[in-house]
Amino acid sequence: MKNEWKHIALRNACLKTSQWKPRSEPRGDFYYIDVSAVSNDIFKITSPQAVDGTTAPGRARKIVHAGDVIYATIRPALRRIALVPPEYHDHIASTAFCVVRADRKMAVPEFLYFLLLSDEINKAIADSQHGASYPAVTDKDIFKQEVSLPSLPEQKKIAAVLLKIQRAIELQEKIIQSLRDLKKSTMQHLFTHGLRGEKTKMTEIGEIPESWDVTQLGSTAEIKHGYAFKSEYFTSDGEYILLTPGNFFEEGGFCDEPEKRKYYTGIIPDGFVLGKGDLLVAMTEQKPGLLGSSLIVPGSGKYLHNQRLGLVQMRVQSKLSTGFLSHLFNTSRIRQEIALSATGMKVRHTAPRRILELSIPLPSLEEQSDIAAAIDALNSKLSAHESKESALQDLFKTTLNKLVTGEIRVTDLDIDVREVEV
Repeated sequence: MKNEWKHIALRNACLKTSQWKPRSEPRGDFYYIDVSAVSNDIFKITSPQAVDGTTAPGRARKIVHAGDVIYATIRPALRRIALVPPEYHDHIASTAFCVVRADRKMAVPEFLYFLLLSDEINKAIADSQHGASYPAVTDKDIFKQEVSLPSLPEQKKIAAVLLKIQRAIELQEKIIQSLRDLKKSTMQHLFTHGLRGEKTKMTEIGEIPESWDVTQLGSTAEIKHGYAFKSEYFTSDGEYILLTPGNFFEEGGFCDEPEKRKYYTGIIPDGFVLGKGDLLVAMTEQKPGLLGSSLIVPGSGKYLHNQRLGLVQMRVQSKLSTGFLSHLFNTSRIRQEIALSATGMKVRHTAPRRILELSIPLPSLEEQSDIAAAIDALNSKLSAHESKESALQDLFKTTLNKLVTGEIRVTDLDIDVREVEV
């Protein structure tokens, strides 16, 4: 840390805040910010609750102003932290938040926001938590934290740099959401109208092109159960990776999280090592929306077929392509039918027999290939933007921690700080 930075308790850089008192007249467009209204990964207010202003929901609440930093005091490791935007000025927040209001003679609000997001201060606050069942900290625990503040001009530059990265992340998130919406509508159109501009007909499964047939999945494919691999041979490293429902995205596709991989070192029976291009379907709902999700195995000779997954295998001379079927599994109609066939109270699951009873549309193999390629192209764009967003998140975290500790200095850089000054 550079010597010219001020080392003070956080409370000495803040102004006092006040509790909410109900008003005699209703107030329109008035919001209450609960802890659940703040995301723990994008650090902004996402879903405040509209109230009338004559009574605060439940017990006492706190008034928040634009530029305040709200920091959740319940389970602080969740990092539910947000900078209050202008549209929520003079609204109310739960007392489960500590409201940090910058004394602008000492600190820039956006700098305090990023400071409270940093790993170092989060760890220090988390170390102050108390309570076994419901760990929490107090406002006092937060305000007593020792912080280091550069000059106001440097605080503005630091905040401006980090805000620019945040804006880039938000742009990628908007693009990703737009692509997901486009993919959803495109799939709905492709599986209803096809790609050839044909007239459509009504069938037992809904509207489809006139040249398409309707068939039962079991007439053209079969589903093989996986093997119950023994847990005593699970390790954190090895040659063979055990696939589980956790390897499926809810919307379909292969989800690979290296830190969560399960490796297997025991004896592997014949027929349970998967090959590249194999189609798997999740038959257990490990998390909401996962039941019926599909993925294409990305490589040969290292992934194992676990018991909670179904391996879809085409029959001889099948008129159904793997790529087409993998996307069909991820349509809303198929998912709903699989969900309706599921059993179990706490953990819902289905069986190969029930899945094979599904009625499915059957275009020509050529059109199946074209439909699969169109959806794959959208998936590639989506994946590219998701990779950009992930890289920006990594950049933000690294830059944040280095800037607020003085490891990287920006004093001599020409940085536009107008967004911070506004």
